[in-house]
Amino acid sequence: MGKKRIAFYTMGCKLNYAETSTIARKFSNLNYEHVSFKGVADIYVINSCSVTKNADLEFKYMVRFFMKKNAKSFIIAVGCYAQLNPKEISYIRGVDMVLGSEEKFKIIDYIHPIHLFKRYPAKIISKKTSSYFSSYSIGDRTRSFLKIQDGCDYKCSYCIIPMARGGSRSDSIENILKKIRFLFNKGIKEIVLTGINIGDYGKKIDGIHQQRFYTFFDLIQAIDKIKEKGRIRLSSIEPNLLKKECIEFLSKSKHFVPHFHIPLQSGSNDILGKMQRRYRRELYQEKVKSIRKLLPDAYIGSDIIVGFPGETHKHFLETFHFLKKLEISSLHIFSYSQRPNTRSITIQEKITKKIQWKRNKILRALSKKKYLSFCERQIYTKKTVLFENNSTNNEYLYGYTENYIRTKISSNPILKNTLQNVLLTEVDQDGIMIAKSIR
Repeated sequence: MGKKRIAFYTMGCKLNYAETSTIARKFSNLNYEHVSFKGVADIYVINSCSVTKNADLEFKYMVRFFMKKNAKSFIIAVGCYAQLNPKEISYIRGVDMVLGSEEKFKIIDYIHPIHLFKRYPAKIISKKTSSYFSSYSIGDRTRSFLKIQDGCDYKCSYCIIPMARGGSRSDSIENILKKIRFLFNKGIKEIVLTGINIGDYGKKIDGIHQQRFYTFFDLIQAIDKIKEKGRIRLSSIEPNLLKKECIEFLSKSKHFVPHFHIPLQSGSNDILGKMQRRYRRELYQEKVKSIRKLLPDAYIGSDIIVGFPGETHKHFLETFHFLKKLEISSLHIFSYSQRPNTRSITIQEKITKKIQWKRNKILRALSKKKYLSFCERQIYTKKTVLFENNSTNNEYLYGYTENYIRTKISSNPILKNTLQNVLLTEVDQDGIMIAKSIR
């Protein structure tokens, strides 16, 4: 019997990419052949997301896409959507198995012994999630996503993730340091620390219910002591959990790059209250000022939700003017998406899709302007770029500076997967920085 062809499709966050890579490695043996999700496979695994309604729709679209590729293929659903709504997914034509958040890491046990035949409804194997499973991505030998934490104890009124991922729990510092050393020794040049709420690191080490032994500050201090060479980048961190001592330490770090992604969600304190966020906008402003004082060239990104129930025109203007004055580098704009079993559903004043779209468009324009301004301030400065093997043509090679500026240089194959010192010279029409090598 020949090898089974298996393909993986990942939706959503960086954490999902780390987990997909970990799951895929379980199939790296003589029985399976890894193929692109765009090709024909015998088994398709979809690592789903459920942050927005659009994510649910994307999942259904991909099932149809895979069925057109191979009507006899065995389709397995994992991820947040699978954990939250297993029964709903089991009745989607084409899906054959639904694995919960813990079961997805044991996927090889569930499909190896059985005959992979189409079934309706799909078989469900799922339970409440509480354990911790470490994960990291590796493949192109350039950048790796390393999971340090999972779950969330926060109760934001719009967010479904705590229901899908469970409570906050973390990997141990020892395990994290071991994986970082392993990845750098494998040729990885940059590691992104990921999780659902990484600033809450240190609770329930390895998923065991126990008193907090570590803090996020303890972790970054330990990481910075490793001798292996490579860059460390942080993923999203809550503003109330980005402590003053962390900012001060990161400003002097030898491994951590000057890149912060700090979700704001709204510039109106009224809306922040309705969202049940754990800070006011004044605290957010204080964090940005602290970073700018110590790291003037740092990239600071943010998340904003527009059209949250009860967001009046006045509330939106508060957000717009607050963001306009704020020294951040760019914005990720999301239109509010109603999620089942969240408290925001009970807020009566709904915002129309048309108004959501207009507000989204206004903030996207502001974000573009801010990012261009941020890039222009970096012209004629010297940076270090990690060039990647991702060029669609032979003219340019692309990568990111330490402060997260998308950069291109005249193509040279020997620069792939290397850190190079460059001089930033200009910004092109697509907002990409043009650079030249410094010899």
